Amino acid sequence: MREPARTPAGELLSSIMLDLFRLNSGLLTSGDRLVEGLGLTSARWQMLGAISAAERPQPVAWIARDLGANRQNVQRIVNDLANDGLVRFEANPHHRRAQLVVLTDEGRQAFEAAMRLQAPWVNRLSDGVTVNEIKALQRVIMKMQANLDDMAGADGPD
Repeated sequence: MREPARTPAGELLSSIMLDLFRLNSGLLTSGDRLVEGLGLTSARWQMLGAISAAERPQPVAWIARDLGANRQNVQRIVNDLANDGLVRFEANPHHRRAQLVVLTDEGRQAFEAAMRLQAPWVNRLSDGVTVNEIKALQRVIMKMQANLDDMAGADGPD
């Protein structure tokens, strides 16, 4: 049986996937170092950010959906944050078992402290890259995410 041929775009994307994985790993490692003095990790920081960015308190399943993450992994991190007093659970008037996750004052302060550290870090990370290049990168990432979402909704890749 003959292997399907890659398109030129597919070939180029295949060649940079390892670079993308390496970048992701580097971002997580660097983020961990950046916020470790606050008692956070990249994962906990990301969770605090998702909770903070939500328009209203949400259950874990919704947070996981918004992050494109596994609900069980999000639940574990949220439980850790609750044990550390950074978030608390509140009753959900719409669902008895799916409690809402809410930042505590301590959680909000930890997130704000992380974001103060993030500004010089992200500015340094973007050195040598133009705003237009970053906008183009964002368009490509969003298009690929939409393609992944479409593929997940279908029976699989074409």
